[in-house]
Amino acid sequence: MTRHFSKWAKKQKILKAELKNALHEIEKGLYEAHLGGHIIKKRIRFPHKGKRGSGRVIICYKQDSRAVFLHGFAKNEKTNLSAKELHALKEFGKILLSLSNEKLNIAIKNGDFIEV
Repeated sequence: MTRHFSKWAKKQKILKAELKNALHEIEKGLYEAHLGGHIIKKRIRFPHKGKRGSGRVIICYKQDSRAVFLHGFAKNEKTNLSAKELHALKEFGKILLSLSNEKLNIAIKNGDFIEV
């Protein structure tokens, strides 16, 4: 996950177990929307709430390769991403998927990304 996403998840008190569960569901094809460019929108449950009333996470996902939590928002904050936000996330996703494993590991060591 990105550092930005990590801060949001901590604020919402989302457990890593819930994030891992979301990844397992995505691997099974269970997600709300494929937004193009390897960008997935997935419902996620906040503690003591159901998925419907909780949040949405945006994940850069390429099967058998990489998954990175990019952005999260509560359903009551906004209903969807703007076109500008989606475009930016798709561009960011392209960059993330082009990173070598070596460069990704360096970014994790630097604290730019956090492993789930």
